Amino acid sequence: MTAVLDVRGLSVAIGGVPIVHGVDLHVDAGECVALVGASGSGKTVTARAVLGLSAPGSSVHADAFTVDGTDVRGLSDRRWRRLRGSRVGYVGQEALGALDPLRPVGREVADTLRLHTEMGAAERVEAVREALAAVGLDPDIATDGRLADTLSGGMRQRALIAAATVGSPALVVADEPTTALDAGVAVTVMEQLRAAQARGAGLLVITHDLGLVAGWADRVAVVHEGRVVEQGAVADVFAAPAHQATRALVRAAAPAAAQGTDAGAGSAPDPVAEPLDPGSPATTGVLVARGLSRAFGGVPAVDDVSFGLGRGRVLGVIGASGSGKTTVARMLLGLETPDAGTVTLDDEPWVPLPERDRRPSRHRIAAVVQDPGATFDERWTVERVLADAFSRGDERRARGALDDRVDAALRQVDLDPVLRPRSPRTLSGGQRQRLAIARALATDPEVIVLDEPVTALDATVQDAVLRLLERLRDERGAAMVFVSHDLRAVRRMADDVLVVHGGRVVEQGPAASVFDRPAHAVTARLMHAADRLATGPA
Repeated sequence: MTAVLDVRGLSVAIGGVPIVHGVDLHVDAGECVALVGASGSGKTVTARAVLGLSAPGSSVHADAFTVDGTDVRGLSDRRWRRLRGSRVGYVGQEALGALDPLRPVGREVADTLRLHTEMGAAERVEAVREALAAVGLDPDIATDGRLADTLSGGMRQRALIAAATVGSPALVVADEPTTALDAGVAVTVMEQLRAAQARGAGLLVITHDLGLVAGWADRVAVVHEGRVVEQGAVADVFAAPAHQATRALVRAAAPAAAQGTDAGAGSAPDPVAEPLDPGSPATTGVLVARGLSRAFGGVPAVDDVSFGLGRGRVLGVIGASGSGKTTVARMLLGLETPDAGTVTLDDEPWVPLPERDRRPSRHRIAAVVQDPGATFDERWTVERVLADAFSRGDERRARGALDDRVDAALRQVDLDPVLRPRSPRTLSGGQRQRLAIARALATDPEVIVLDEPVTALDATVQDAVLRLLERLRDERGAAMVFVSHDLRAVRRMADDVLVVHGGRVVEQGPAASVFDRPAHAVTARLMHAADRLATGPA
């Protein structure tokens, strides 16, 4: 078969520090190769080198390096841009930062066609509409001027998939393409990537999700400390891992996989039941939401959501991308003002309330948001991010004896204190997520609102972070709202579950009951899609 990517002896150093060492990697036309490994192992650095997108100050060397038959060693930035636009598609990790907030999403998707094809305007519009529809987005986004900040995180990720595949590239490099997506949309995205593969494109997928690898990839390459330590057919590598790094990944993924999500999934009722009576959810606890509603541009995003969260309890919130989960989380944090409804914190008013009145109690409720890279001041170091959290913004305290606390905060989320002088933007996606969690825990909060807290993490670190959250719940009595597309993580963590659809709560109850005996068609479809994502195409 024809290799669309052939790399031998690839080495990358950043600022003189070796990161990737002698990597051999190839992807054939029509083949899907997965690159896996722990956070910080060098997966993304390798992928960006393959794309000619290495960070400033990097040095890249390879004994052989061809992309779609072109030797790219020594290629100028201009020629790399031509190659990426015409023959290589790229889907990055953080959709918010990858899309220009000031340009309509439709134009972003159309750029490849405008710059690298002879298509006329009408033909481009039709091609973009087809690409958007193929990933489950409204085709009208092609021309209606919608901006990225009007889309949910999952919708933004789908827009990136459309942009990467609209020009029918020979190679698609997808870095964590399903991280921000619910299982149903993730299946849609993988099917779209599979369709590109069926047309002859080679796929290089960087992911921490071993279930996705098992279901969709042909071969897997395991990266550890900047080296490919094992590669081969997926079934062979996972059945008998030869390297300790592979064994650790497989072992960490096994407990979550063993829990499963398929109970009841095959018995989904066909009709969509009515939403819950808004008076039925419990409305007592340390954090209580009553009748929360919010609309954007006249379109309801959240409609009459109520629940109570007790001390030491974890409430899981699940639902499809765009169902309103993140908007609920932002209202709980006081980052979004509801059109109607209230939130109380320990029986005291919290939302709506002026921020100056919330500020004295702000440390009592912490957040870990979906897109951590957008929440850090790029001028700050890792050390300053945590010192500021510990000092609650008091610069005099920040200059005090915080060294031990900063080191401990990093270690508890499995980050090495050697990262203290680094900028958060130089960290891997998983490392940034762990830093966000460490920052949230620094104020010893009573309530933690977590929006996709572990989806960017490899199996070993995900397990470590979930164990940490379990310990906080059990030992400190911290209450948590756990918003996630990862149904296995929700099942592990949550005492109770809310299922949100179209901005409304359609099912609520004890986690075991909701997962094992879903009463609503939406819930059952979510469970079924999670199983489909792990088993691969039909």
